[in-house]
Amino acid sequence: MDGQNASKLKQVLQNVPPGFLIDSAWMSRHGISRQSVSAYVKRGWLERVIQGLYRRPFTPSENPEAVRGWKIPLLSAQWLMAYDFHVGGMTALALHGHEHYLALGGGQKVHLYGDNIPAWLFKISIDGHFVRHSTKPFEDAQAGIESGSFDLSQQADNDATMSPWLWPIRMSTPERAILEALDGLPRSESFHNVDVVFESLVNLRPKQLTALLTACRSVKVKRLFFVYADKHAHAWRKHIDAEAIDLGRGDRALAENGKLHPTYRITVPSDLLPGEAADGP
Repeated sequence: MDGQNASKLKQVLQNVPPGFLIDSAWMSRHGISRQSVSAYVKRGWLERVIQGLYRRPFTPSENPEAVRGWKIPLLSAQWLMAYDFHVGGMTALALHGHEHYLALGGGQKVHLYGDNIPAWLFKISIDGHFVRHSTKPFEDAQAGIESGSFDLSQQADNDATMSPWLWPIRMSTPERAILEALDGLPRSESFHNVDVVFESLVNLRPKQLTALLTACRSVKVKRLFFVYADKHAHAWRKHIDAEAIDLGRGDRALAENGKLHPTYRITVPSDLLPGEAADGP
């Protein structure tokens, strides 16, 4: 192997931890030819996952969760290949500690939000599956998203930093995540599951909630938020002025066989209505 190819291989091995993925676009940006990729695969330095996607082989001691799980493919896309998307909705709420019915074990849905999600994430075999969502309900696609940064070039001699479990996942704050979950009602989430999670959201930040609600384009999401917020009456609720949020006009039908909420004028299951309204016809 000549010096130039050896240098590029060294770059791959330094920048890509064992088990992580890189795609053809990443290879091209780093000046690695198809012929070099084929040579790396033949020598066992890379392994082909699917067309145009490669993995640096796992170490023999790697745990099964890393091998079969969704975190390494996701971190590979976010941090190594710089695809601009985030984890949100119920998945972000679970990662923030609001699991309840949400199992992060095998077979779960992993909710991804953004317009720059690589197609290969939906083709690879993992323990679970990724679900794509749009960020359209929000004027600012980056509002309420947590992210970290690190310098991959400094990781080669630092085994602790190389550990993927120490890498941050770019994901929604709880304040944005609950709005994203509400946007999925009733198509991809259930009223009951959102209700259970909402009960645990005692520490939301009213200033961030107000900013996100103000920037949210979806009347449905905003009305549903206040339906749940009034029902659970967490301490932060009194710091949010519903009258300052544009809730649109007219009644909205949402829940099949639901009842019209007397304040927020959207049909929801009867157990989400105020006491007197829930007992009515």
